[in-house]
Amino acid sequence: MNHHPREPRLPHPRGPLSAALTANLRGAGPLPRPADAGAADPYGDDLQLALYVCYELHYRGFAGVPAEREWDPELLRVRAALEGRFLEALRAGTPVHDSLDDALGALLVEPAEGTGVAGFLHKEGELWQLREYAALRSLYHLKEADPHAWVLPRLWGRAKAAMAAVEYDEFGGGRADRVHARLFADLMTDLGLDTAYGRHLDAAPAEMLALVNLMSLFGLHRELRGALVGHFAEVEITSSPASRRLAEAMRRTGAGPAAEFFYDEHVEADAVHEQVVRHEVIGGLLDEEPELAPDIAFGIDATEYLEDRLARRLLTDWRAGRSCLRIPLGPAGQREPERRISHTS
Repeated sequence: MNHHPREPRLPHPRGPLSAALTANLRGAGPLPRPADAGAADPYGDDLQLALYVCYELHYRGFAGVPAEREWDPELLRVRAALEGRFLEALRAGTPVHDSLDDALGALLVEPAEGTGVAGFLHKEGELWQLREYAALRSLYHLKEADPHAWVLPRLWGRAKAAMAAVEYDEFGGGRADRVHARLFADLMTDLGLDTAYGRHLDAAPAEMLALVNLMSLFGLHRELRGALVGHFAEVEITSSPASRRLAEAMRRTGAGPAAEFFYDEHVEADAVHEQVVRHEVIGGLLDEEPELAPDIAFGIDATEYLEDRLARRLLTDWRAGRSCLRIPLGPAGQREPERRISHTS
């Protein structure tokens, strides 16, 4: 059994699927039955946490879980059932544009000032809300470019070269201190948050888990390479204007220089990435495989759909003056409690 100090702890379960799965990974009890996934809420805490745990075995794993469990055939059957339920719900429920051009065109329409999470934080967000937002987004940003890199062996020509160029920037251009995941950890430090990988998993609601699971789902399946490119396009095209608003929110609230720098960096970098992704990654992929256009559109639209679900959750809670987290954060600079689940779903 291999252990590494950077491996996170297994999370607290949120229902029968995640309880059976985490118990099995600890060596106590059988795996959940694949058939049980069919009756679960595809967007609920239990299924999304179980799927997140399965996917995390392909990243850093968990403390105390043998590395070979990553490719355990029975565990992969469970994962397939969970992600099948999730993907089926996405295909049935995502509002999809009529064409890829329409989907891309919608991304280029900048939302009105004050709308969405970035707009809310820009105009009226308080420091406690920025801290909550950073804690949630750490599940994404501390692995920011990793699932996107899985698509590289599945591309070739212009698309591969352009995707690799953007990923090179995400990984710091060869400099460890410029890796975007490192820059986000510095942002978290400014906000007085624990920067340990996976530290805020127990606090994150299902809507955040679903968004992170989406990029793992697309990245791990060759047949979904078009959807992964669509997801990546949505992220890069919408990032620059949102990052500008978030950088201003960090300045307004006095969050700190590293917190400001992370989003300032993304304003400039992602404005360039947007052009590369649209013209070279997507353009190159369509030159080679034009039949993937609907998959690219689906990746864009599914990402937007899940981002909208997350935004509704955050804004509903914040506008009511309450935390959006399952576990409240401690004061800035104070280490958060290890296990203090406020409620289950």
